[in-house]
Amino acid sequence: MADRIKVLIVDDHQVVRRGLRTFLEVQDDIEVVGEAADGAEGVARAEELRPDVVLMDVKMPGTDGIDALRGLRELDNRARVLIVTSFTEQRTVVPALRAGAAGYVYKDVDPDALAGAIRSVHAGHILLQPEVAGALLSQDEVNSGQGRGGSLTDREREVLGLIADGRSNREIARALVLSEKTVKTHVSNILMKLDLADRTQAALWAVRHGVTG
Repeated sequence: MADRIKVLIVDDHQVVRRGLRTFLEVQDDIEVVGEAADGAEGVARAEELRPDVVLMDVKMPGTDGIDALRGLRELDNRARVLIVTSFTEQRTVVPALRAGAAGYVYKDVDPDALAGAIRSVHAGHILLQPEVAGALLSQDEVNSGQGRGGSLTDREREVLGLIADGRSNREIARALVLSEKTVKTHVSNILMKLDLADRTQAALWAVRHGVTG
C-alpha cells in the first residue's frame, strides 16, 4: 500500500528488533522496511531506505542514538525519529530530544500505544512527557528567543500556537485555510525569528510564553 508508514528499527538487541517487527507487521498502515543494530548503520539505512519514521534506541555500542540523530540532521534526512528506550532519566531522554527526536516511548509501552505514537509523529506531532518538557524548557537554546516574540506577525503567532498544540503542517493549513507550502514558509520564519532549531523547540517556546492555538 502506497500510503503505509515506512518504519526503520534501530536497536542493538536482536530480540527487541524482532519483537517490534512482529507487532508492527500486523498493522495495516505500517510497514517495517528495515533494521539496524547501531546508530551508524541506522543512519546509512535511513539514507538508503528513506523511512517515514525511525524507531531509535538511545544506548547502543559504537554510534549511539543521539549521535545518529545528529547524523540524520546533518544529512537533512526527513525521517521522524521516535526514541524507544528503557531509560527513564531526563539526562538520557532530554539530549535525544534536543538532537532532533520527535518524541519518545519506553520499551514496555503497550503495543497499541506504540502504533499510535508512530502514527502521531508521522503526522508531525511531538510526544513529550510533562517532566521532560519542563527540563527542555530550562535549556538555554529554548530561552534564546526570549523577547523576540514581538517580531512575529499575527499569522506567525497563529501558526506557532497550532504547532504547540501538536498540529502537523497539513492540519495547520486546513485550520487556517492556507496551502501547506505557505505554512512551511511561516514555520521557517518562526524558527529564524526566534533563533530556534526545530518544531520541538518552537512548541516549547510557545508553551512557555503563552502562545496557544
